Amino acid sequence: MAQAGMQELLKKTLAENKDIVPSDPLFLHNGELYPTMICCPETLKILDTFETRSDDVILVGYPKTGTNWVGQILVELEAASGKYDEEERRKRSMRQRERELSLFPYLEFGDPAKFERMKQLPSRRVIKTHLAPQRLPKSIFQKKAKILVLFRNPKDTAVSYLHFANGLKLLPTPKTWDEFFSDFIKGKVPWGLYLDHIIEWNKYLDDKNVMFITYEQIKENAALEIKRMAEFFDFTVNEQEIQSIVEKTSFKTMKDEASETNEGIGKFLFRKGVVGDWKNVFSEDQNKEMDRKFEESVAKTKLGMMMKYDVYCQY
Repeated sequence: MAQAGMQELLKKTLAENKDIVPSDPLFLHNGELYPTMICCPETLKILDTFETRSDDVILVGYPKTGTNWVGQILVELEAASGKYDEEERRKRSMRQRERELSLFPYLEFGDPAKFERMKQLPSRRVIKTHLAPQRLPKSIFQKKAKILVLFRNPKDTAVSYLHFANGLKLLPTPKTWDEFFSDFIKGKVPWGLYLDHIIEWNKYLDDKNVMFITYEQIKENAALEIKRMAEFFDFTVNEQEIQSIVEKTSFKTMKDEASETNEGIGKFLFRKGVVGDWKNVFSEDQNKEMDRKFEESVAKTKLGMMMKYDVYCQY
């Protein structure tokens, strides 16, 4: 139901803002930009009041690294692990959907009262966020909740981010690719500089409660990576259930479902779902600039090497 919740939120938001241009589409909080359409300063100000449970399933990923996709995988794992019969699954799904529609699907989205409402969600809660580690509620680390951190190669991330931001009007004005690339490489986009997220999370490589995974790894072998996620979060699932989740959360299945239930929204959430689309967009100068920035900042870190930049970001 996480996927449906996200789609409903975006559909509702787009409808409400169809003929409205916010006077301030972006706002600054603690030195970082956020989109007014889905975030509000009051929520971010009280973020640290969020009460984490030790069994919460936390998914963290910079925008357009695949958090909607992987979030649905985690929801499916939780459901399969719970071994609900069909009637209980249906009832639970309906309750979960109703709650999620009022909660907003990411930790930093929505109104500040959401944190009180989140207390009513049944365990285990699957919680998503785009926030860097230093901006997460302290209780996540204090309660030792397990965190899955998702990354995607920065070139594909940038291209996907542009289409998403323009489609949902998250930016003050629609951006051309050249304009957006200039902002992205400087961190002048919502949630800041992507490379900074990599640098900050590199500090948590030895934390046993943090697991790192890449979009590209899942694309290469979804069944293997879903099995790794299940083991990390202590979900009890068998091979048949894992294969079922692979099929339910394939790009085609999720895109088709989004198109059926929320016309117009699916194309922003699920555009191409491929690795290497950046090759159709980046100019030679932009390619060199991204290579240089990556080499200077994160290429030699363990996390930077794990991302296989030389495989996914070279012609």
